[in-house]
Amino acid sequence: MDGSRWDEAIARMRARIDRTAATVRGGFPHYAEPAAGLWTVTPHGDWTGGYWNGMLWLTAAATGDDRYARLAGEWMERLRPRIDSQTSARGLLFYYGAALGAILTGNSVARELGIAAARSLAAGYNPQAEVIPMGAEFEEVHSVGLGESEVDVVQIAALLGWAARETGEARLREIGARHARRHIEFCLRADGSICQSASFDPATGKMTRRYTHKGISDSSTWARAQAWGILGWALAAHWTGDMTLLEPAERAAHWWNAHVPPDRVAYWDFDDPAIPHTNRDTSATAIAAAGMLKLAELATGEVRRYAFRQAAESAVGALVENFLGKEGGLWQGCYNKRIELATAHELIWGTYYLYESLHVLAGKIDAIKV
Repeated sequence: MDGSRWDEAIARMRARIDRTAATVRGGFPHYAEPAAGLWTVTPHGDWTGGYWNGMLWLTAAATGDDRYARLAGEWMERLRPRIDSQTSARGLLFYYGAALGAILTGNSVARELGIAAARSLAAGYNPQAEVIPMGAEFEEVHSVGLGESEVDVVQIAALLGWAARETGEARLREIGARHARRHIEFCLRADGSICQSASFDPATGKMTRRYTHKGISDSSTWARAQAWGILGWALAAHWTGDMTLLEPAERAAHWWNAHVPPDRVAYWDFDDPAIPHTNRDTSATAIAAAGMLKLAELATGEVRRYAFRQAAESAVGALVENFLGKEGGLWQGCYNKRIELATAHELIWGTYYLYESLHVLAGKIDAIKV
């Protein structure tokens, strides 16, 4: 696929961004239904609000159009009340919603908010468990608190590592690196597959169980968990400087590439017995592609870097060819199959990661800058 193909897909997605910015009121885009493409919104951003901001920051950086930077700044201010909210998902909210604004455009307010969120997250660190727990306000309302975590939030390390570079506060980097490393024990199986979640004793830090919030079973491999691991450990390695974290990222990526269907787009759970008559998850595929594009820059050895780049390019090409609508939405994302929530929809995080990957492939953004 040549650069012009990526540019055309970017243009479609940018048109969708413009329409969303002009029409969405009262909350952050969360997921959109496929019939009319209308967004369900979250008033305070839930765990996904930062991805909408992230798309605006990316567009501002790629186009040089201040209008997008102003929009991103306006939406970012709506996240300010979430700085001290009791959820480790703040790592996602403020890395994409604020830190990217500082990284890509030099926005000083974005820097301020990103650093404040990183410090607040670090305050919740449990040194016995070496992890920042989910917290009482995390999305997974049936299993939250001070003794739970999941692979989805390994990327907390990116926000903390970035903030450490900005402030010189080495403790932030160390907490981020320890948090990311602990999730190797929590979530990475011996064969390279990933179990989403883990419980631990807050007093001793001892892991007490592995399980899944959204997969088909505790022993299955939920596609988005596998993708979060690839991306999370790759980001953690880059921003904390702990290159040992590349090993779990690469193991998870190798497992993904060995088990993903021939058309390169994952089903929602790799172990669903209904395959191929079940839901795809384009959002998991987009996350994995974004992670492998980072590995294509960070991995040691030209052959390995090339293999990750090719795998990511194949996945992005399949998403663009078969799942990106003419209007610019990435469809067939599967939010939560267990409760049949938004199982064939546009999911704002999937859209973000495809948009990011397209900018990387088109040479507009450096993969490890974001």
